[in-house]
Amino acid sequence: MSVSFLKRAPSKLNDMLDWTRRNIDRVSYTFTSGRVVPVDPWPKKPFIYQINTYVWLNTLSRRYNRPITLENVPDKVLDELVSYNVDAIWLMGIWQRSAAARASAHNYLHEYRGALPDLTADDVPGSPYAVGSYQVDDHFGGRTGLALFRKRLRKRGMQLILDFVPNHVATDHAWIQTHPEYMILGKPKDLKERPSDFFKTKDALGKEMVVAHGRDPYFPGWIDTAQLNAYNPGLRQAVLTTILDIANQCDGIRCDMAMLMLNDVFARTWGAYAFEKPATEFWTDIIPNVKKVYPAFQFIAEVYWDLEAMLHSLGFDYCYDKRLYDRIRDDKRSEIRAHLIAPIEFQNTLVRFIENHDEQRAASSIGVPREHPAAVLICTLPGATLLHEGQFVGRKIKLPVQLGRQPDETPNLELKAFYLKLLAETRHPIYQEGEWRLFNPMPGKPDGTHNNLVAYGWRSKEDMCVVIANMSDQQSTSNIPLTDWPELSDANWLLTDVLDGGGRYERSGALLHNPGLYVHLKGYQSHIFHFTKC
Repeated sequence: MSVSFLKRAPSKLNDMLDWTRRNIDRVSYTFTSGRVVPVDPWPKKPFIYQINTYVWLNTLSRRYNRPITLENVPDKVLDELVSYNVDAIWLMGIWQRSAAARASAHNYLHEYRGALPDLTADDVPGSPYAVGSYQVDDHFGGRTGLALFRKRLRKRGMQLILDFVPNHVATDHAWIQTHPEYMILGKPKDLKERPSDFFKTKDALGKEMVVAHGRDPYFPGWIDTAQLNAYNPGLRQAVLTTILDIANQCDGIRCDMAMLMLNDVFARTWGAYAFEKPATEFWTDIIPNVKKVYPAFQFIAEVYWDLEAMLHSLGFDYCYDKRLYDRIRDDKRSEIRAHLIAPIEFQNTLVRFIENHDEQRAASSIGVPREHPAAVLICTLPGATLLHEGQFVGRKIKLPVQLGRQPDETPNLELKAFYLKLLAETRHPIYQEGEWRLFNPMPGKPDGTHNNLVAYGWRSKEDMCVVIANMSDQQSTSNIPLTDWPELSDANWLLTDVLDGGGRYERSGALLHNPGLYVHLKGYQSHIFHFTKC
């Protein structure tokens, strides 16, 4: 089987490492149709589909009028996920919810009614990012339920991603009592002078102590969390043990706010509270040791502040491309093109997205018409693609993570049809095997509308395709010189547009070089042309 479960996990790091190495043959292979086969490697350009686990199972339970957990998700539902042509499912919020986080969230019911007007207290299980314990919540079917779900994903060719929150835990996490040295601790004066950053609790002997709330350096603390001390060697060892256990249950983790554990960032946030800065970075003590045991295991970083390259250097396989998201959202067309000049080695390690649980819904933030070319970009650029449950049908309400139920919204079936067509196109081997090239749109007419376009191409031994997206509501024209593809010049070519009903256009190879591929796009229109020699 793909995973092997212990009734009692090893309690010490070395025991965990030794146990995992002895059982590596069991965790590196999966059971399919009565035979053991190697686990498929991650594709070069993976597509990840994010699901809010609590909300998703709640919605399914209502739809089927019976309790749905990870153990009994209907085959029809999993087969629909297959139809999306994604490589991995990210189950967000799988871990045990904290009673303290739930109680804290119930103080803010009035704030949540904007997203869910008929809200009740039962709809508020608390934030999944104030982790009570890294055990699969029994509400979802527990560890056994997750194992069965993962096996069923595997049979359908999909992998599983889970969360890890390195910066903080819930205010009632066991470590606060058993290992207070893992936490950032304060003094009574901190509680008085910085009440939004510290809280009072008790240690294992009942003695009062002051603990910091988790935070980043630019905002007050998150009131349902307790700050971990990234510098503490004991914590680093405990985190490694935890992630090794998680890695035995899935194929990769998305690390929340991963840059907060960098030594310099942590120093800016906590300064003297953290004591002496260690010689090594937090992630270099974690990632290589996990990769020794699970070489194919993927680390995905949520990261901001232009620290992507830093985290890549520390071992992360992928980092969020927040810059591209911001430039698409803010309609910075020239900055989008400038962003894509980055070396391909860097772009291959970015996660492109236009919404997730932290951001506004794309249908709301940029609108459905703009969403069309934006989706084309994130799905056909190099790097990973992150898609969000509800994105395909145009959901507009951003749901607070503290909620476990979503409101009813009318699905946009036309938008869903567009996404399904686009994602079917992304299964073409050229996006995995091809060489990517950014093109420079030139004026097609003296009206400057070529500046509204983003154009690039993919080329492999078997195929060539060009992607052009009009990021504006204006009709836009351009000549796009394809001089980087010398083989075009000696023949005529048939261009087939997979997004425009299979439109077919014959073009001279010489003219494709100079003055270039002439295009005329409607507002927010996109083309994906595949080339066939005439």
